[in-house]
Amino acid sequence: MNAQPARSPMTIGDVLGLLRPEFPDITISKIRFLESEGLVEPERSPAGYRKFCHADVERLRFVLAAQRDHYLPLRVIRQHLEACDRGEDVPPLGAPEARRPRTLVAADTTAEDPAVRLTRRQLLDGAGIDEALLARLEEYGLVRRAGTHYEGDALNIARAAAALGEYGFEVRHLRAVKAAADRQAGLIEQMVAPQLRRRSRGAHEQAAETAREIAALSVKLHAALVSAGIRESLDR
Repeated sequence: MNAQPARSPMTIGDVLGLLRPEFPDITISKIRFLESEGLVEPERSPAGYRKFCHADVERLRFVLAAQRDHYLPLRVIRQHLEACDRGEDVPPLGAPEARRPRTLVAADTTAEDPAVRLTRRQLLDGAGIDEALLARLEEYGLVRRAGTHYEGDALNIARAAAALGEYGFEVRHLRAVKAAADRQAGLIEQMVAPQLRRRSRGAHEQAAETAREIAALSVKLHAALVSAGIRESLDR
């Protein structure tokens, strides 16, 4: 009897179709983001196309479920997967010993995936803040709801605002930071606008990737300039 042929590799579109019934908000950009974070590593064809296998799909399913059901940052999920890859005896994420105390969740400065969607309660618990602080963040436009939910960026902003509050910063002090960020975002939009106008396949994804790269470089530049400014002021 002939052996059964191996399963054919799947395209990213195939993977999207398999995951969408369980995770309606999944997108191709989200899958690519998780790949860029090293959480899944599909093979590549000689032409550069991704070739996903069943194990890749299950790995993505695990990551998405961990985000949705346990609100864990990608760093924690990656550590869990790496431990599993090493063959270590790792408790399931739902086990009590696998859950992090709220204080640790609030203190974690790891950037959360912007594609994550959170309820108001999940945002409050994940950032370790109270209703009053969240209300002020919304009042000053630092945090906005997307329909009935908040995106992962809101969690990052709330965590940073709470941490700065420990140094005496009030939300009103962060308006200048928000204004500068808005100007920077507008400049990046102008730079990628020619890519967005292209009608070629994948133009939108390429523009998004370019925007992320420019944003990352802008953050590094901003940090370097602030550091240099502080050093100069302290040396006077």
